[in-house]
Amino acid sequence: MAKTGARSRAASGSPLDALPFTLDRTSPVPLYYQLARQLEEAIEHGALAPGNLLGNEIDLSTRLGLSRPTVRQAIQSLVDKGLLVRRRGVGTQVVHSQVKRPLELSSLYDDLETAGQGPATQVVRNERVPATADVAAALGIPEGAEITLLERLRSTHGQPVAFLCNYLPPALLDLDTPRLESTGLYRMLREAGITLHSARQTIGARSATAEEAALLTEKAGAAVLTMQRTAYDDTGRAVEYGTHIYRASRYAFDFQLLVRP
Repeated sequence: MAKTGARSRAASGSPLDALPFTLDRTSPVPLYYQLARQLEEAIEHGALAPGNLLGNEIDLSTRLGLSRPTVRQAIQSLVDKGLLVRRRGVGTQVVHSQVKRPLELSSLYDDLETAGQGPATQVVRNERVPATADVAAALGIPEGAEITLLERLRSTHGQPVAFLCNYLPPALLDLDTPRLESTGLYRMLREAGITLHSARQTIGARSATAEEAALLTEKAGAAVLTMQRTAYDDTGRAVEYGTHIYRASRYAFDFQLLVRP
């Protein structure tokens, strides 16, 4: 097994200089994810404390023999999880060992139910499939590993609102189809003792394909909102990756934006 290790050799004074990193270049797990996990463990164990600066990305990439985009992706993943922050004129800094997000992590089912919209769900697919490269990277598992794929059509008042595609580790919980059609996925996760803690989410927009438009009873090429989300539990483990589309004519995202201190 070809592994590379690196210990402090620089005189920059960065806390990273004292940390040993071990990267397995033969592993199917992406190098950026290996580096991100080791940085996250250093934060959790106090080797990197709140307020510590990570130093120069170029120095770290040179030290580990990694490309700058790989190092940048690893650091950005921790910025997205709330463990690091980029400060203008200061650099990348450790925020806290615990993940904290200003927005509530909730499911579409819970949101619709709370709003009195009477959500209904049709399970289109519920089966085991090999993980693609994108899904494997999001969940932190080897490409080709077995995962559970869920495809569901979510409706309110008899009208489709969203088409939801979710990927989960198969050993996480029993995803019973009748149960999925009567409640939300996140509610099932909570009932299984899984505490959802944070998520990395990207929102966009595009035109619907003919197949998507038919599912959502829209015209081909109609505008849809898109959302990609990786949800993490309170141990930092990725427990769900979702790629969803929403009818722009019937659904909008509403955010409260906070100024970072």
